[in-house]
Amino acid sequence: MKYIDEYRSESAARSCAELIRKTVTRPWTLMEICGGQTHTIVKSGLESLLPKEISLVHGPGCPVCVTPLEMIDKAVAIAGQPGVIFTSFGDMMRVPGSHNDLLSVKAKGGNVRMLYSPLDAVTIAQQNPEKKVVFFAVGFETTAPANAMAVWQAKKHGLKNFSILCSHVLVPPAMEAILSSPDNHVQGFLAAGHVCAVMGFEEYIPIAKKYRVPIVVTGFEPVDILQGISMAVKQLEEGRVEVENQYSRAVQREGNRAAQKLLLEVFETTGRAWRGIGEIPLSGYKLREPYAEFDAENIFDVGTIHTQESAACIAGIILRGLKKPHECPAFASQCTPEHPIGAPMVSSEGACAAYYHYRGV
Repeated sequence: MKYIDEYRSESAARSCAELIRKTVTRPWTLMEICGGQTHTIVKSGLESLLPKEISLVHGPGCPVCVTPLEMIDKAVAIAGQPGVIFTSFGDMMRVPGSHNDLLSVKAKGGNVRMLYSPLDAVTIAQQNPEKKVVFFAVGFETTAPANAMAVWQAKKHGLKNFSILCSHVLVPPAMEAILSSPDNHVQGFLAAGHVCAVMGFEEYIPIAKKYRVPIVVTGFEPVDILQGISMAVKQLEEGRVEVENQYSRAVQREGNRAAQKLLLEVFETTGRAWRGIGEIPLSGYKLREPYAEFDAENIFDVGTIHTQESAACIAGIILRGLKKPHECPAFASQCTPEHPIGAPMVSSEGACAAYYHYRGV
C-alpha cells in the first residue's frame, strides 16, 4: 500500500542509513519523542543500521508511561465504587497502581469496560442514566480532541451522569523540561508526527531557537525515522537550527485548526505530574470552568489520593533519555510484562516492553 510499503522498504532504509553514514563526522545524541517510534526503532533493528556516532535515546512520549501512579490509584478508587461504569482505552487496564490495576477491579466485580472511543462512553451514559459513567482521559494532544468532543457532547445533551478523569499531557513543555535539565545531553529531536497532525509544528520553533536544537517532525515507519535522523544530523553537521517536517504527507505547519478550536473551548493548560519525572508547569490539560461539572476528580472526591512511585522502577530516568530500559536493575527480573512494576513495561508504546519483546532478555 502506498505510504506503507514504501516506508518499510529495506533498500530505502539502507539507502537512508548510508546517507547518514556519509554525513556524520562526530557523535550526536538524538531523542525520539514518541513511544510508537521507539517500538519501530527497536522492532526493526534500526540502531544496527546507524553509524556508531549516532546515539538514540527514548523520550517521554508514551502517554500510559507518563501517567502518574496516583492517577492510576484514583482510577482504581473510582472504578471500585458502586453504581459506576468505568471506561478506558485498553492500554490502561493493566497499568499497576499502588495495590491494584483496573483489570483487578473488573475481576472483583467492578463494572470496568474497555472502549475504542470516548464517544462510546457518552452513549453508555445515555443508555444508563442510573449509573455514573467515567472515561479515563489519558494521552497527549493526539487523543485530546476526541475526549474534548465527548465532554462537549455530554454538555450538549445535558448529561449529568458522565465525567472524565483527565490526565492529558503536552509534548512541548516536556521537551523544554528535558532541554533545561543540567544533565541533558539531547542534541536533536524527532517530534511525534501524530501530535503535530493535530497541533502543527509552529510551537516547536521557539524551542528550537532557544535551546539551539534541531527538531524534525517524523512519521512512524522505519524509513520515516531514518529520514528524520538524516535530516536532524544534516542540520547538526551544518550548524543549522530549524524545525523541519519529514512527515509532510500527514502534517501541515498549522495543524488541524478545527481540533485546536475545540481543545481551546473545553480545556485550559495546567501543571501536570509526569510519572517518574515530577510536575512540569503548564504541561497538561484540565477542564475549563464551563465544563467543570464533568471532572471526575471533583465528583468522586479523590483529590486527596497521593502515592509514592516504586523505588525499584527507574521509569523517570528512562523517559528523560538518561538510561536505556536494560540498564534498570529490575528489568526482566522483578519487572516483566506478566508482572510489571512500571508502566513502560505494560504499554504497547513503552520502551521497556519494546526492549523485552524485541531485543530478548
